[in-house]
Amino acid sequence: MNLYQQERFLLLTLDPVHVGTGGNRLGRVDLSIVREPGTRLPKIPGTALHGAIRQYAAYRYSDLSTAGGGKKQNDAHPVNYTFGSIKESGGDGGQSGRVSIGDARLLLFPVHSLAGPVWVTCPSVLAEFGSNEADPGEAVRLPQALNQHGHLNLGWLMLPKAAAPFAWPVTIPAVPGMIQARAVLVADKLFGQIVNSNLEVRTSVSIDPETGAAKDGALFTYEAIPRAALLWLDVVEDDFSGKFPKEHASAKELGHQRPLDVVRAGLMLAEHLGIGGMGTRGFGRVRLVNGAVKS
Repeated sequence: MNLYQQERFLLLTLDPVHVGTGGNRLGRVDLSIVREPGTRLPKIPGTALHGAIRQYAAYRYSDLSTAGGGKKQNDAHPVNYTFGSIKESGGDGGQSGRVSIGDARLLLFPVHSLAGPVWVTCPSVLAEFGSNEADPGEAVRLPQALNQHGHLNLGWLMLPKAAAPFAWPVTIPAVPGMIQARAVLVADKLFGQIVNSNLEVRTSVSIDPETGAAKDGALFTYEAIPRAALLWLDVVEDDFSGKFPKEHASAKELGHQRPLDVVRAGLMLAEHLGIGGMGTRGFGRVRLVNGAVKS
């Protein structure tokens, strides 16, 4: 039996997604989102995903006592077995989880252009999937659907068309066909600028319960990854004991055979319950695209 396995999941944002940095920051918005330190590209941290996926997996098993993994947990429960728990007798220590959930990182980012909506990516992002694409430099590589255009006008930025067209790599399946047909390739140095200039920014205000009007001094702005962005994350299963409780009643009912099945079941509920903050404002829903893509 292969105890080590890695799967790559693709996520499509159905709503704007806001995973904040934990406080106010000086800048164009009051509440900024988490970014990669080196590239400054937005991401959904694995810590945010882990907590939500565990809770949603507990929903699927109809046992919310396993959502937090606290003391006096049954280590043989599929959710506790997958994500870990404090040992049953209490005190220090506990059972290690069998999965490692990575950060969800951008694959394709939606941008408005005068040629209609396009999804932008870059060579360094595709290289992580094993697809080596020529860097277009100061130009943009366009797909066949947009090849009649000599330039791509993004409103504040106009890029000339590169000589080499761009076709979505067959090594990255499961991406919706409409997105593949309108995917464009820009240089690595432009990708971060395009993304950070097109994040969704919203303004909210607290309401004074006595007057029913906006509360003085309670106006704030926040940013989010926009709807229709495509992200990817790796989940590594290290089932070192190989004793996943397949005979558990709920595991048998759901057809779960290993920890990755529990992760997938929890992640599927994110389409309805969301990831990150501002959930009461219509934020957070993400869809698992066509199951999982093995890496």
